[in-house]
Amino acid sequence: MLAVGEHLFGNVSAEAMKMASLFAGGLAGTREEMCGALSGGLMLLGILYGRSKPGEDEQLARQLAARLRERFLAEFGTTQCRPVRAQVAGPDDSGSCAPVAERGAALLLELLGEV
Repeated sequence: MLAVGEHLFGNVSAEAMKMASLFAGGLAGTREEMCGALSGGLMLLGILYGRSKPGEDEQLARQLAARLRERFLAEFGTTQCRPVRAQVAGPDDSGSCAPVAERGAALLLELLGEV
C-alpha cells in the first residue's frame, strides 16, 4: 500500500498507514486471513474508486477489486497469507514477503494502467 500509494499520491497519510498496518501478515500477523499485499491493493482501489457516502456508485471499485483478486489468485494460487508466504519463506519460515509485496504492487499498477 505504501509504495503504490506514494507513487500515486506522492505521500501516504499517517492515518492511512495506521489503518493498513493491521492487515500485514494476513490480519495482525496471524497469517490466517487475506495476504496483506492484496489487502493493501484493495485499500488503494477504495481510495481511488470507492464511495465516500452511502448510496454512491461503487460498481467500478467492485469490478476492479474482483479483477485484482483474480490476478493475485492466478499469480499465487491463493489469497491467504500463510500459503502465499510459504512460497517466499525459507524452510524455517525465515525471509521476507518483499517479493510478494512487489508483485502485488505490480499487479495493481498493471490493472490501474488498464482503467
